[in-house]
Amino acid sequence: MRRVNTTEQFGKPTSNTVPTIVRGFKSTVTKQINKTRNTPGHPVWQRGYYEHVTRNDKSYGQISEYIKYNRERWLEDKYYRD
Repeated sequence: MRRVNTTEQFGKPTSNTVPTIVRGFKSTVTKQINKTRNTPGHPVWQRGYYEHVTRNDKSYGQISEYIKYNRERWLEDKYYRD
């Protein structure tokens, strides 16, 4: 049986890790959006993302509340552009 290294190392992305999966997803979506908009190479995502392991009910509740009300707070966000 082959052992798969799932540890992300600096400069060496490995498969089957959250960062690698997110990077691939964002790359594919960006290419499709830019193809549709005819804006090759244009950035689509804000830099970075927040990753957190939900370890208990309190953490789950806080994350759920953030997701539930995040859209309502968008107009007040520093990245919002009218």
